[in-house]
Amino acid sequence: MNFVEAIISKRDEGTLTREQIDAFVAGAADGSLPPEQLAAMLMAICVRGMDDEETRRLTDAMLHSGETWNLAADVPGVVDKHSTGGVGDTVSLVVAPLLAAVGRPVAMMAGRGLGHSQGTLDKLEAIPGFLCHRSRSDTVNMIHRCGAAIVAQSKRIAPADRVLYGLRDITGTVPSLPLIVASIMSKKLALGAAAIVLDVKWGRGAFRHTVEEAAELAAALRGVARGMDLPCEALITDMNQPLGPFLGTACEVRAALAVLEGSGSGPLRDVSVTLARVAMELGGTDPDEAEDSLIAALRDGAARTAWDRIVEAHGGDPDPDLLAKPVSQCVVPADRSGWLVGVEAATLGWIAVDLGAGRRTRDEAIDHGAGLEVHVRIADRVESGQPLATVLVGTRPVDLDAVTARVRNAFEIADEPVDPPQLILGTIEDV
Repeated sequence: MNFVEAIISKRDEGTLTREQIDAFVAGAADGSLPPEQLAAMLMAICVRGMDDEETRRLTDAMLHSGETWNLAADVPGVVDKHSTGGVGDTVSLVVAPLLAAVGRPVAMMAGRGLGHSQGTLDKLEAIPGFLCHRSRSDTVNMIHRCGAAIVAQSKRIAPADRVLYGLRDITGTVPSLPLIVASIMSKKLALGAAAIVLDVKWGRGAFRHTVEEAAELAAALRGVARGMDLPCEALITDMNQPLGPFLGTACEVRAALAVLEGSGSGPLRDVSVTLARVAMELGGTDPDEAEDSLIAALRDGAARTAWDRIVEAHGGDPDPDLLAKPVSQCVVPADRSGWLVGVEAATLGWIAVDLGAGRRTRDEAIDHGAGLEVHVRIADRVESGQPLATVLVGTRPVDLDAVTARVRNAFEIADEPVDPPQLILGTIEDV
């Protein structure tokens, strides 16, 4: 088959055949197609889209491009959690120990930063010694040992996705709905948890900018999961501003620790507890009982203790004093008084990437000390000179004047107040 014809077909709004999709996925997995052709097809799919049957075929092909783990066979009740990405989204680092603390086993196959969002794996690798690359047997043993495993995608799990994921990040094709669905669900189905809870973000810092787009993605993801007999629920949550106060890697670990210690960011805590509660509900726990046990785990230190056990089981040192720190800091003040009415959340994410908290090229190293701290939220009253954010400067060279100007311009201050956005919209049926 001439793969150029497949690219042309999709470019011209055609429907890809099963043979063409299989060739695309196989070419990514075994290297038989060059990156230029893979990138061209990604762009064609991003621009022209895919129908439901094409998306299902793409997911199935990516799932079967490698091995499947079926963790639930060895760890009954093990639950997975996935977020569609945003900024300040440190939920995975809270949910895993929180569920482990109340006896619900967790397995997550996490990813690296994608576009303007900072990746869970990159955050975990800010912890000295933390190893994310694990075999299936290692993963099962870690769950039995500490209640949770957060691992990198194995080279044998959906290998086509590993290649396409990296190309999407550097070709501007991240927001494509069929590519998002196939990427997420091929890995989740290959992992083989007993249930999965999805956090689908919408807003200016998300890859889906409207509630309607988020609901469409949530329905597609949930539909694929349930179609494969995997219990699944999807919540739609707000990402019109950073969820937590930090954007980065080491700084986001600290933000997670603050929540696990019973304080920290209220929005980060609320989303984390809600997702953990839904995960428990999927396993048959009464919602009120689940909520009470999760809140208790935050209050009595059980969640924080579970974090230490998880870090140690993954080879890491849980001492927070060992986390990287910025070389210097620069406060960005407001240049006028008023009310914060909007935040260019994606812009803040890209600034964090440029500072070192993400990769601008596929092989660029992460600077774990770099990032941003955000001090205000939408609907807050802001006075002239009040800190809006603090730039956490690492070792990567930056034009600090340009960075501070970009940060300041990302905050929209007006004379009249607005209501704060609703943080958790609920399931598809609630919106």
